[in-house]
Amino acid sequence: MDETLISTINKLQDALAPLGGGSSSPVDLPQITVVGSQSSGKSSVLENIVGRDFLPRGTGIVTRRPLVLQLVNRRKPHTKADELIDVGGQQSEDNTEEWGEFLHLPGKKFYKFDEIRNEIVRETDAKTGKNLGISPVPINLRIYSPHVLTLTLVDLPGLTKVPVGDQPKDIERQIRDMIMKFISKPNAIILSVNAANTDLANSDGLKLAREVDPEGARTIGVLTKVDLMDEGTDVIDILAGRVIPLRFGYVPVINRGQKDIETNKTIRQALQDEAAFFENHPAYKAKAHFCGTPYLAKKLNGILLHHIKQTLPEIKNRIEMSLKKYTHELDALGPELAESPASIVLSMITSFSKDYSGQLDGESQELSSAELSGGARISFVFHEIFKNGVASLDPFDQIKDADIRTIMHNTSGSAPSLFVGTDAFEVLVKQQIRRLEDPSQRCIQLIFDELVRILSQIVSGTQYSRYPALKEQLTQQVIQYLREEVVPTSKFVNDIIKSEETYVNTAHPDLLKGSEAMAMVEEKFHPKAPVQIDPKTGKPLPQPLQPQQQQQPQKDENGGFFGGFFTSKNKKRLQAMEAPPSVLRASGTMTERELMETEVIKLLISSYYDIVKRTVQDLVPKAIMLKLINNSRDNIQKKLLEKMYSSPDLEDLVKENELTVQKRKECLRMVEVLRNASEIVSSV
Repeated sequence: MDETLISTINKLQDALAPLGGGSSSPVDLPQITVVGSQSSGKSSVLENIVGRDFLPRGTGIVTRRPLVLQLVNRRKPHTKADELIDVGGQQSEDNTEEWGEFLHLPGKKFYKFDEIRNEIVRETDAKTGKNLGISPVPINLRIYSPHVLTLTLVDLPGLTKVPVGDQPKDIERQIRDMIMKFISKPNAIILSVNAANTDLANSDGLKLAREVDPEGARTIGVLTKVDLMDEGTDVIDILAGRVIPLRFGYVPVINRGQKDIETNKTIRQALQDEAAFFENHPAYKAKAHFCGTPYLAKKLNGILLHHIKQTLPEIKNRIEMSLKKYTHELDALGPELAESPASIVLSMITSFSKDYSGQLDGESQELSSAELSGGARISFVFHEIFKNGVASLDPFDQIKDADIRTIMHNTSGSAPSLFVGTDAFEVLVKQQIRRLEDPSQRCIQLIFDELVRILSQIVSGTQYSRYPALKEQLTQQVIQYLREEVVPTSKFVNDIIKSEETYVNTAHPDLLKGSEAMAMVEEKFHPKAPVQIDPKTGKPLPQPLQPQQQQQPQKDENGGFFGGFFTSKNKKRLQAMEAPPSVLRASGTMTERELMETEVIKLLISSYYDIVKRTVQDLVPKAIMLKLINNSRDNIQKKLLEKMYSSPDLEDLVKENELTVQKRKECLRMVEVLRNASEIVSSV
């Protein structure tokens, strides 16, 4: 079961390899990431674990791409002792028991490990060039051997400070950023390789590890070059966790030196010398079984297994969720262009007409709970904005009492009227009815804006963005059609206002009667005294004589409507009968009759204007609904087909957005990769 778990993660790494292993991968796999400076001995540690020389060597940055190293044990060791002996086992070059395979060369087996080294160099140069640059795209190498424990390690470029040759000037930042992307993932176990003969506090690998794992909860330390420490010094304090404690502790190892490599000292011999060193060293011999490369491999195997068991349920869930997300996105993008241009145009016009009608009727599948949209906004315009706008019109913010007085005299002609005439009332009320045109036309414009808003919301969907030229053409045609429909709507609404202005229905049942208005004004000017009741008899008491409320009109001919003109007391001037001025205005104090007539007309105007406002508030929305909204909903599909379906430019209209093409390719790739990953985890 343990071998199966690590094997599953290996397969997942291979399946997800096309994603580059960076931030684009939706799944964070458990893996052991190896970090350290160039001189820390990373490569030697990995070669000792494998038991083979297979990594490029040299000065400067040797590892320039992440190397995903999957070790596969080809047989199960019989005992724990066998396991420790097998790790690092060394066979002759011409054996068939162990070989390497690269993911980028499927089916090809490398039995000679020198060829594996050469292929790593070749594949690195293919991606990074020969200027010693780096690349985050990993190389996946799987090694099958009976002498290894099943394990997965990611070897990262060694930290460097100074660019060498024609390396990029910011090579240090590039390497650091790459390492941080790998080790900052929560499922990454950090294997920090540090030289024991330098101060641990200055270890570059440990510094980076502590940035992403300050508690040391997922970091294990490796101490190399223990045999090169000054005489009398050791790493016992570090191993005991008294310097920089780590959850998984530290493992001391001894690698081959440059001289050993030059003299062709085998790794098997080096491992035997390593075991002898720890068993005979006075500081380490008591804990020798916790030291050396075999113990490190065994410990890493156990840590990785435990980590996989903990994270596998979450990995399964992440794969399924990501697969669902990208499948849905792929469905929304639609298949590659397989239909005829005419079929695509027809499909989009039909889809738009359905969406447009659905938005107006509140039947859209994408109704928002956060804000009003579509038909609800149109209702708000009708019943809040327009209704309140009309209701706020006050006829008496423009009609003054002096204006009413003037019109009364003008409409009575040469003979002063004996009764309140309807002519003055009609003239004044028609002026106010005309004022309803502006808010009615404004309402049409607001509804037009709302229909364009609905259009914009619909065409912002993925299926419309797929064909930008077709989307643009459809948008233009819909707006043009709506503008055309505004013209008859505007005329119809104007006719409603003009019909109200043309005929003032003084027989309207809701209109205040003239007699009622007169009675109200009479009561205002001559309020009746309350009847006094005798408390003893219960009969009305005699009413005291009331003083006159209003002075009798002066008999002075200087009073009245033209009093202001005849202000001169000079009889000769009066006798001269001078012609009236070119502009004759009302002046002088209004008589009681004029005051009462003015009040009566004001009551009638107010009453009738309220009737007209209610009618307009009711009829204008109905007219807009009939002429603009319903017409556009019923005829939009027909109009679009007339304008677009027979267009000679259909081929150009249905060219896909380049972004859509790229996005579909990306989604197809993600779906394929995640489906493979899903099949792999489903088998566990």
